[in-house]
Amino acid sequence: MNEFAQYYLEFMRQVWEQICNFFVGLYNCFADILVLNHIDNIKLIGKYANSFNVLSWILFVIIDGITLAFIVLLFVKAFQLLRRWLKFRKKEVEKEDLLFEIAQLKEEVKRTIKDKERILNLQLGEVREQGLLVPSKGMITQEDATGGYYPSDELVSVSPQSFLPSDMKSEKEVTSSSATEEKGRFSKLALVDQKYAESGIYHITMTEDDLVGLPEIINRFVNYAASQHHLYYTKRTISKFVAGLATSKIIILEGISGTGKTSLPYAFSRFMKNQAQIVSVQPSWRDRTEILGYLNEFTKKFNETDFLKALYEVSYREDVNLIVLDELNLARIEYYFAEFLSIMEMPDKSEWKIDLVPTQEPNDPHHLTEGKLLIPQNLWYIGTANKDDSTFTITDKVYDRAVTLYLNERAKYFDAPFTESINLSYDYLQKLFDEASELHTISLKNLDNIEKLDEFVQENFKIAFGNRIMKQIKTFVPVYVACGNSELDGLDYMICTKIFKKFEALNLPFLKKELEGLIALIQKLYGKESFKESIAYLRDLLKMAS
Repeated sequence: MNEFAQYYLEFMRQVWEQICNFFVGLYNCFADILVLNHIDNIKLIGKYANSFNVLSWILFVIIDGITLAFIVLLFVKAFQLLRRWLKFRKKEVEKEDLLFEIAQLKEEVKRTIKDKERILNLQLGEVREQGLLVPSKGMITQEDATGGYYPSDELVSVSPQSFLPSDMKSEKEVTSSSATEEKGRFSKLALVDQKYAESGIYHITMTEDDLVGLPEIINRFVNYAASQHHLYYTKRTISKFVAGLATSKIIILEGISGTGKTSLPYAFSRFMKNQAQIVSVQPSWRDRTEILGYLNEFTKKFNETDFLKALYEVSYREDVNLIVLDELNLARIEYYFAEFLSIMEMPDKSEWKIDLVPTQEPNDPHHLTEGKLLIPQNLWYIGTANKDDSTFTITDKVYDRAVTLYLNERAKYFDAPFTESINLSYDYLQKLFDEASELHTISLKNLDNIEKLDEFVQENFKIAFGNRIMKQIKTFVPVYVACGNSELDGLDYMICTKIFKKFEALNLPFLKKELEGLIALIQKLYGKESFKESIAYLRDLLKMAS
């Protein structure tokens, strides 16, 4: 035993000597670097300094400066590495503390849930003895060791009569229960079916006073909006709106606040003795479920939205219907409205179908086929948009599919005669659009000029008109002319809003000559007094580029 004690003491002495030698060596190392080496360097300099010439002193200063800078840099890098390690370690410690807190919170949640279950169990046991509450239909219950029940859903209040056989219940209660079951999984759409159960399709009866042309419709609406709603619009603005209805199912009303963007579709719908459905877009919208709803797999019920209800009700109507997406760019429209943007590009209108549920059930709404809803042709989507820090940029994908009206100033007040609303069916309005397309086709000369303009824009700005835009131009302009306006004004508006608006995304300071050349080409093709809107816009771009 004594030998082992001597061994252990000798071993520990050597260990402590090694540890002390390490720290002494570390101290000597720093002392040599910071003190002794400098003394030796000074002695070395004194030894050779007397024999230095001017060039030697210059080289001495340069080399010693580089050496000193290297040593300083070495210490700085070492300090930075140490600092990074300390910062990393601090984060790791904070992360560990956070994980510990999360674990504690989970335990607290578990204890809270258990306490809640015990309280519910006690309450349910007391009330169950009195026969006043029972679990709701379809509610999953779980019996515990005490004989009580943990409810998985809410409890419903029932009367003593509910425990009677069905043949002893009152006729009112039986009818109410049956009606609830017959509604199926679409409660709001079932109400629409019930609303039109007796009348069927809502037919429009147009009198001789209603059978008027596009100019008269526009004139009447302008006077109607002013006399009955105190909303003032120019005939040119309403002509663009009506021509936009003929061109696309999506109309974007863009401009500053207070110019009547939301009021325009509202008043136009009332003018046709209808009621536009106004849907306020929310910033949190991310997908189609925000506007259509979704099937709850737990309850087997479809959570419908007002947008879906309005969309479904249009299938029962023959008039013109508008759904307003108010502030549509508070969220990204290409996210929540993507399915509609894609479907409405299909040439076959019978394929404009929205999938709602994967399978069809007997109690589903009447106008659902295999879980799909056909988008009616007598429906338009009107979006209002502001441009500020709270909104998203509307992409070209949306602009290309829509017709955009820019309302940046309010029309002046005018004294309008009192004007009544009219009965206007979708078929009659479409007939007016078709007649306008046949009677007011774009002249061959202007079509040729559009091709020249397209070639210049492609060559200098790398932007093409495209088949979709050309189709929209050939639809918009004839209807715009039929509303009482000139062909050149219609071309000016469409080319400016569809093509030239895209120039904002280009590097304008490098395109000054191209912009000036484009203005000169427009004046050469269409005259100096035409295309005023386009030329004014291009000149604004030139100012921005300067």
